Amino acid sequence: MSTTTHVSIPTTPHTTPRPRTVESVHGGGELHWVGDGFRVHTLVPSGGLRQERTSPFLLLDYHPPFAYPALDKGQRGVGWHPHRGFETVTLSFEGSVAHRDNAGHAGVIGPGDVQWMTAASGILHEEYHEPGFSRRGGTFHMLQLWVNLPRKDKMSPPGYQPITKEQIPVVPVQAGGAVTDDSKVRVIAGGYGEAKGPARTFTPITLLEVKVRAGERFELPLPSNHNALVLVTRGRVSADAEMVRGGELAVFANDGDSLSLRAEEDTHLVVLAGEPIREPIAHTGPFVMNNHREIIQAIYDFESGAFGEIPR
Repeated sequence: MSTTTHVSIPTTPHTTPRPRTVESVHGGGELHWVGDGFRVHTLVPSGGLRQERTSPFLLLDYHPPFAYPALDKGQRGVGWHPHRGFETVTLSFEGSVAHRDNAGHAGVIGPGDVQWMTAASGILHEEYHEPGFSRRGGTFHMLQLWVNLPRKDKMSPPGYQPITKEQIPVVPVQAGGAVTDDSKVRVIAGGYGEAKGPARTFTPITLLEVKVRAGERFELPLPSNHNALVLVTRGRVSADAEMVRGGELAVFANDGDSLSLRAEEDTHLVVLAGEPIREPIAHTGPFVMNNHREIIQAIYDFESGAFGEIPR
């Protein structure tokens, strides 16, 4: 696995970065439950959004802030289930999730943490509200991505990257500015300025969590062939005369070499960008492969126990 690096677009007095235009804005469908612990909008795929416009991202489930009452007993979440052919990436803004898989990995994803799980050839895992959070109750705010893997890596060994808040570089939104709680960039994958994210990725990916003060501008150079998405979780930004509000996902055209966003009010957003994987996709439930035959094989392997046993 290789570490993605941020690609800086060289500029000269004769070349000015061209801001990308907004191609579409999506609000997702109705809120729905994943298990009994995750109340989400599915923003990718949604609204006729084609996969070639979001690749390498297959799915984006956004859990807006929601106050869960205290739970005296039991657990909220999703029990044991399989995955093959892709990665899951979970970002926690508020609340905590306990994770366990059958490859021996376990941990808690708390506010500011990121979990990057590579299912690849096959893994079984479960996700529940962390027991302490369940007993206390409180506000839960997260998102989960599914990130595709190229054909050559789909049957790689499973992997797990528990990225803690302390491992993620935090830099100012504007060069020469100061890092404050309402103006900062957390670099999870790829890069921003001189900062590099700790996540290891199979293909070039940029994943940033950004807070921008009202009136500030956020600029990000990006190769023009990389797809680019921006999820606004709070506030609103303008880009190319389009307004993107809290809970909405903006998809940018590949017609420039930078993102340019202006915060119209204090805003929290997530930038997702990456080199598209231009390969066929076959998708059934928790399996994402390149053709139907490979999907049938994944189902057979799971049902025959090739994914391993569920830990006791």
